This record gives sequence, structure tokens and C-alpha cells, in this order.
Amino acid sequence: MTLQRTKLAIGTRESKLALLQTDQIVEQIEKLAPNLEIEIVHITTGGDKVLDRPISALGGRGVFVKELEEALLDGRVDLVVHSLKDLPTDLPTGLMLAAVLNRVDARDVFLSHKAESFMELPSGSTVATSSRRRVAQLKALRSDLNFVDMRGNIPTRVRKLEEGQCDAMILAAAGLVRLDLSDKIKEFLDTDKIVPAAGQGVLAVECRGSDQDIVDFLKGIEDGRTRQAVDAERACLDHLGGGCSVPAGVFASFKDELLQVTGCVASLDGSQIFKDSVQGPPHEAAALGLALAKALEKLGADRILNELRASIPNVVSPP
Repeated sequence: MTLQRTKLAIGTRESKLALLQTDQIVEQIEKLAPNLEIEIVHITTGGDKVLDRPISALGGRGVFVKELEEALLDGRVDLVVHSLKDLPTDLPTGLMLAAVLNRVDARDVFLSHKAESFMELPSGSTVATSSRRRVAQLKALRSDLNFVDMRGNIPTRVRKLEEGQCDAMILAAAGLVRLDLSDKIKEFLDTDKIVPAAGQGVLAVECRGSDQDIVDFLKGIEDGRTRQAVDAERACLDHLGGGCSVPAGVFASFKDELLQVTGCVASLDGSQIFKDSVQGPPHEAAALGLALAKALEKLGADRILNELRASIPNVVSPP
């Protein structure tokens, strides 16, 4: 599809990782339109500005996406680049998820100078992560550890670990891989052990739905199988309450041409954990995600979610 314009303005956060991710999107776009003029617009989000509080305490909608979406809505940029796990499932009217790229690695990873694996950590060790989803699932495995919130971009957090501010750290594999920091990883946590966030490891492009030429053009950079997987994941999360601080993991993968979707909801203290899987044809991805969400609710996850909605209204935490 040929673009009906000669220039695109792309919005992105300013961190090194965000800029690397934007470069990957730009590279794919330039393969389709080598003569296109591309302007990169740096945008600081609320989550980037406030570093002295846990993200779960900031409140509001998608703390790493709100300002990017505002730039789209007021016409300052033509599209924005996200880590898909940061993007809430309820997009503002007029905006759409136009393309997703091939997933790098959905897994969470363990970093530490005190142990070779998460299960080998000494009792009482301090583990840093800003994600309620991770804490809830990890506490179910190790209630004897001390989990703390730690903010900052990935290089900053890795530095804090190396300075001894914590004994271990849990991060998303994809960010470390993209930043060439894979050597810091001690253990990849299997997705059947710690269920990742919906969309983890996937780059996404959001644009205005009214820009049909851009919407059609971006189909040329999309990975179809990744789209099916994340459609299932986001449908599940959306039903569970993707706009709340939900300690839920959802991961879809292909098994013999069928799409298998696994979900997990855990209480914040790790004392209750509900997990299930469904599978079916990939073209029914959204329906599979919805079925999984309802299955988790039937198991008892709805009690956890209702309690969270009542106690922490309108709060978004990163997955």
C-alpha cells in the first residue's frame, strides 16, 4: 500500500530502549517507503516524570502512554510506538492498534549476584520489581522473600542491582535483549512458571483510525501470527479489567497450528492463584481470550479482581 503523504511524524518516549524500539519500527517502514521523510518526536510521559513513587500509586490511564496518545489526538504526530504490554486494552475513541511486530521474547528474567536462579535465593532476600503481576505470582512460589518496588529505566535498575540496592531483580527479557544486556540474565522464567503480561515482548504501532492510508500501509509491517496471539491476550485482559491494576498474566502461543492461551490471576500476597488454559483455531483468537477470562473468573479470580477494583480505583500498574 502506497502512503498518500511524503512525511511521517512518529512519537516515542525518550528512554534508550524506547528509541531503539522506534528505530526498529522506522527500519521496517523505510523498507516499504525508502523515500519517506520521517521525523522522530520525543515525548515525556507521566510515568517517566514521576520516579519517586510506585507506578501503581500514580493513578490515571496508562502512565506510559497517555501523553503519546494525546500527541496523536491533537495531530502533533501521525503514529506512536509502544511496548504493547504498556498499552491499555481500552483505546481512546479515534485511535487504533494498527500493527504489531514479531515478538522478541515474552518471558520474565531473573538477575542477581546472590543466586543462579530465583528458587535458589536465600530466604529473606530482597527482590526488586515494579510489577504487581510478577510479585503476586512470585510470592506464590516464595513467600519468604522481600519484594520491593524499584523505578527507573532498565540500565538504571540494573545499575541499582549492581550497587547492592537489592539482592535480585525481575525484568522483562525483551528489554534486556534489545539493549544488548542479555549477559546480565541469570535465569529465564518459563511462561508456565510465571505467566507474562499480555503483549510482553511485542512492539506496537498506534495511529488515528481516520488515517486510512497509514492504517493500510502499516499492515505491511505487521506479523500476522503475533497479531493473533496478542488479540487473544488482550481480549482476556480486557474482560478481566485491563484498565485496573490487575495482577494478571496472559500468554498465547502456537501449538501444532492451534493457539493455546494461558492465563493467571493471583492475589497480591500470593496466597491465592488461579490459572487455566484454552486452545483453538487462531482465527478465533479474541473468542479464545474471552473464554479464558471467563474460565478464570469461574475458578475464583473474580473475587480477587473485585476486591482490587474496590480498593484501588482507576489505577494502572505496568505488567
